Amino acid sequence: MSTLIVVAHPDPTSLTRDVAARLAAALPTGQVEIADLAAEGFDPRFTLADRHSFLVGGDYPEDVAAEIARVERADHLVLVFPVFWWSMPAVLKGWIDRVFVNGWAFGVGEGEGIRPGLGRLSAHMIPIAGSDAALYERRGYDASIATQIGTGIFDYCGIRRGLTEFLYDADSGAAAAHVDGVVERIAAAVRG
Repeated sequence: MSTLIVVAHPDPTSLTRDVAARLAAALPTGQVEIADLAAEGFDPRFTLADRHSFLVGGDYPEDVAAEIARVERADHLVLVFPVFWWSMPAVLKGWIDRVFVNGWAFGVGEGEGIRPGLGRLSAHMIPIAGSDAALYERRGYDASIATQIGTGIFDYCGIRRGLTEFLYDADSGAAAAHVDGVVERIAAAVRG
């Protein structure tokens, strides 16, 4: 089972990148690819070319076609990202906007409704939160992320939902004590 780990953090020394690297090391060698969106300079801006692709359900820009090919090689997708303003960073949102496209990730047809296109894929998330779990629960931020990404993106595209493992208290440094457990649980889910 191959896995694509998508990382969204601008700092090469971030906990986000450390978690992604540790997860990659916990999975079978040769079956993991890391898409480090910031390091690779992925352009998250949805352009007129992307709008055209949406309207025709194909004719994807070259960089989008390359990312689609990455996802196609994977059985599992793992999103590893810091929580910025109670959501994912803009580069990850732009990656989803541009890559999970009409004609591939889903289809839209007159009178047919939405046709999910990624039912063969499972997805897991590791959101890295600066605050503690109690704040997320009290404010509903964990449920909000599950709704926004799980329902709004994964379910829409037919992706099977895997685990979501929050790493809380990253700003205080307390999250580091929980990385091994989170990595092991996600790795176990990927290995099946």
